[in-house]
Amino acid sequence: MSALLHARDVSFSYRKGAPVLDGVDLALAPGETVGLVGESGAGKTTLLRLLLGLDAPSEGEVLFEGEPLVRRDRATMRRFRRAVQPVYQDPFSSLDPRMTVGASLAEPLRSLGIPGDAQTRAARIAELLTAVDLPADAATRHPEAFSGGQRQRIAIARALAPEPRLLLADEPVSALDTSVRMRVIELLRGLVAERGIGLLLVSHDLTIIAALCQRMIVLEGGRIVEAAETASVLTAPQHPYTRRLLSAVPRLPA
Repeated sequence: MSALLHARDVSFSYRKGAPVLDGVDLALAPGETVGLVGESGAGKTTLLRLLLGLDAPSEGEVLFEGEPLVRRDRATMRRFRRAVQPVYQDPFSSLDPRMTVGASLAEPLRSLGIPGDAQTRAARIAELLTAVDLPADAATRHPEAFSGGQRQRIAIARALAPEPRLLLADEPVSALDTSVRMRVIELLRGLVAERGIGLLLVSHDLTIIAALCQRMIVLEGGRIVEAAETASVLTAPQHPYTRRLLSAVPRLPA
């Protein structure tokens, strides 16, 4: 299956700094769920920014549907934004407190030029809220009325608004209380399975990767050191760095 999004041999350095990424090659196929793991400073968030078109690689290129992602090409970027949507880490800062939830969910529909009158958009907003297990009347309320877990559900609903083919999620549950993390993980698992959406999940938590991702990529110091089916990596890690990550996962006593 051809890649929907492909970071081909990308490297990235901040001005006068050491390389953050070095020769990374990562391809994401439609409907595929991939986990990207590594310790803080490994380059995970920088790679995500390149894949989202927020930064350009110092070397290599990002391809969308087999063609270079040209950030100054407005038509290409609009098509890209419809197909690839982010889910960010902090649900408390990812929503505009001045906007109602309904306005936040309608914003990508307007900004991406998705056709529809007010009635069509209202129906779409109601459908999105139902999809993330929130009541329809949430559309009239502001983010401050919701808990962290509910806000992350709203952020996921907003990402789903333009019917993307791929979600890029950066530590989407790390800011949440332990008690609500699994509910959001289960929500993501169900949405991905039901809608056939691809998912790149950036996380330092291997238990979340194991729950959601078919394939796992391990990043160390800006380089990919291991990439395989998640079950294979977890049961028989090949690289010493991966083995160290696994050894640090807390385990219940027998």
